[in-house]
Amino acid sequence: MRVLMVSDVYFPRINGVSTSIESFRASLPEQGVASLLVAPRYGGEAPVPGIVRVPARPVPRDPEDRIARYRPLRAAVLAAAADCDLIHAQTPFAAHYAALHAARRLGKPILTTYHTLFEEYLHHYAPFAPAAWLRALARRFSRGQCNQVDAVVAPSTAMRDRLRAYGVERPIHVLPTGLPESRFQPGDRVRFRAARGIDPDRPVALFVGRVAFEKNIGFLLEAMARVRADLPDALLLITGEGPARADLERQAARLGVTGNVRFLGYLDRRAELPDAYAAADVFAFASRTETQGLVLLEALAQGCPVLALAAMGTTDILAPAGRPAGGCVVAPDDVTGYADALADLLRDRAGQAARSAAARAYAATWSDRAMAARLATVYRQLTGA
Repeated sequence: MRVLMVSDVYFPRINGVSTSIESFRASLPEQGVASLLVAPRYGGEAPVPGIVRVPARPVPRDPEDRIARYRPLRAAVLAAAADCDLIHAQTPFAAHYAALHAARRLGKPILTTYHTLFEEYLHHYAPFAPAAWLRALARRFSRGQCNQVDAVVAPSTAMRDRLRAYGVERPIHVLPTGLPESRFQPGDRVRFRAARGIDPDRPVALFVGRVAFEKNIGFLLEAMARVRADLPDALLLITGEGPARADLERQAARLGVTGNVRFLGYLDRRAELPDAYAAADVFAFASRTETQGLVLLEALAQGCPVLALAAMGTTDILAPAGRPAGGCVVAPDDVTGYADALADLLRDRAGQAARSAAARAYAATWSDRAMAARLATVYRQLTGA
């Protein structure tokens, strides 16, 4: 079987969608599924077999992202789809419509993955528009797109339930992104701390992700201001880039925690990021809008315990059976409660080894091979293969 994936985003743009696409594409061949990907050109990418890049332009006010030029994208997708059995749209912008055009033109089955909860995102980028109006717009937009395709993949049960509430009538398959074996290769805690002048015994919390307003990083800064009262040397490392960084740096200054917070920017996801996870004592996460929360699994795979809010997709990871999973702590959804839980974890040095072992064991149950097998089954159902 041959599948065409179409996306408005892919590496070198680092986010959960790029990671999910890469993970599935690497594991699907074992299931007898070959894939071709059409994605934007960011500039300077070397040719890679199985990936077709199309011309794109930077997104206004967000130069990390690209908007594919629609005519070249539609032509590339239509040409590539001719030799494929099925089309898998990964994002809801130009990629969705180019994929839908090809599917209808060629009579191919099409499905989409609903990666992002746009209902909770739009007000951050259009703050002057009424929030209720934006939410209604996002719901209507999502419902319409999902009902245009033959099936939908949702990365969590919470996301499936939200789509049903929107009025999505197509079959919805809950299918999270799995972890590849490479994520379990041990990072180097000592090397990372030494390279950045962090004392070996300093208590360190880590956030990894896009530095965007919807990630609720300001909540973490407020929590650190309270943690600092108990642990003056506590340190929060924030990796990644995004449109909220300047505002968050100003917030850290207002809170008086500039000595307790470092913005590290992007880290190389293969060479540096595993070291960052290994160097941290706690992975701190406060997003309420994640459709899965893949970074939680990456942290757990490196033996870094997770403290996070159980909201949307993170619930499936943190407490899949109604109770906290190994290496996970469900935090209260208020700054004081979160800060108390974070301080307790950073203080408890004696329990760190046990938490790390539990984190690694639990992460091992989220295999990329198992998830790819489930996705291949969905593909075969749609094609009748």
